[in-house]
Amino acid sequence: MTPPLAAPRTPGASVLLPLKGLRGAIARSMTAGWQAPRVALAIEVDMTECLRLRTALRATAGLERLSITPIVLRAVALSLRAFPAMNALMREGAVEQMPDIHLGLAVSLDEGLTVPVLRHADQKSIGELAQESAQVAVATRSGSLPIKGYQGATFTVTNLGMTGVAWFTPIINAPQIAILGLSRVSEQAVVRGAQIEIAAMTTLTLVFDHRAVDGYPAAQFLQDLQARLTSCDGL
Repeated sequence: MTPPLAAPRTPGASVLLPLKGLRGAIARSMTAGWQAPRVALAIEVDMTECLRLRTALRATAGLERLSITPIVLRAVALSLRAFPAMNALMREGAVEQMPDIHLGLAVSLDEGLTVPVLRHADQKSIGELAQESAQVAVATRSGSLPIKGYQGATFTVTNLGMTGVAWFTPIINAPQIAILGLSRVSEQAVVRGAQIEIAAMTTLTLVFDHRAVDGYPAAQFLQDLQARLTSCDGL
């Protein structure tokens, strides 16, 4: 007879989950990010053109399963190139602006949250980012991604849109100075001039370390990202 995979749980008994291994690493990282003097900024973005671009790429570029995430990743990478102060790491007594844009992409596992890295993201197309994102997600979930695949990110993007959340404030992945949270895309009534229209809207939340960057330049970065996603020009 095959033995059970786990011992039967006594009704009403608690379960003790030690903070070690992946869960312990997550706890240490979250503690470091939480201790930073964080500021959160949120901005609403009309994703109508992004959805149109996704439909076009699905039809013409062989990207039948393309999600909205690679489009956002591409826009984030370009905005980081335009605002290098956001592409930085906290060091002891210093802020190090990084020359290359390596995006961390949060991937949820049963054991916890991992953040594989998409290197030189600003040099890759939406299709390339989509392919690489899918590959690292599969490798992460199978446990085959090497340790270096999690190292070196300069900025992180986390997407909870598939869960239906309207907005959230993610914790900075230290020593990075900022993280972007992407929430659900939903049809909402918006006012344009004297007209009320229905648009596909989302809320982007930028959480940043105020030691490294002030509110105004962080808001300018978020505005730049909003403009890129609203128009999809140059993506």
